Amino acid sequence: MGFSTVGKKKVASHAVLLVLDLVVLGLAVKVNKFNEFFYVADLFPLALSIVTLVFLFFMISIDFALDHSWTGFPQTEIGVLGILSILWVSFNAFSTSRWKDMPMNCSSIPLDFPAERTWCRDVQALKAFVWITFAVCAGIVLCTARYCITQRQRGNKHIFSMPLSRYRSRLNPTSHYTTYSAGRGSEFLQAIREDLRKESINVITKSAGRFTSLYTLLSNFFCTCNL
Repeated sequence: MGFSTVGKKKVASHAVLLVLDLVVLGLAVKVNKFNEFFYVADLFPLALSIVTLVFLFFMISIDFALDHSWTGFPQTEIGVLGILSILWVSFNAFSTSRWKDMPMNCSSIPLDFPAERTWCRDVQALKAFVWITFAVCAGIVLCTARYCITQRQRGNKHIFSMPLSRYRSRLNPTSHYTTYSAGRGSEFLQAIREDLRKESINVITKSAGRFTSLYTLLSNFFCTCNL
């Protein structure tokens, strides 16, 4: 089964998160190489970006490989990305507090220290991208949860029993649920029409019989009077 419309949007959002995570990983490697992987504030983004990369790669790959992958279920994705969001905001808060003494304007560093100027720019870029990555990750969690709750309230309870990438609403005209419902609805309407037709015939037949009986009774009455 191919990806649904919401599934394509979900994969696109995960791809964006993956790209941002790779940017954080690259910047974290550069920053840590300059400091020889010494400072914890610099190591946190490096470690978390690797963890996020592993989970995203695993989830996306399995989702493409299997039609009924449990890693693609909404509750699984919300749980995994939700935990990652908590880790991102926690580690970002710690690292940002340690980077507060970094000069905002890296050009203020003398030209005699080109390596330090480059390192300063890398740290500033890393500081921005770790928060962007958190925002995107948390946004995916919130949007996914809101969409799933809305669909469940509309009666589409099967959203939690299949991968979100393959999910199709009952309201979708191409969905087998709608086809089935439409077929059942047509059969039901045809049965009602048939019952109404039979009932109408019965009423007409009974009315005709009563009219015939009344006509016969009146005819006999007038014949008796004439006699």
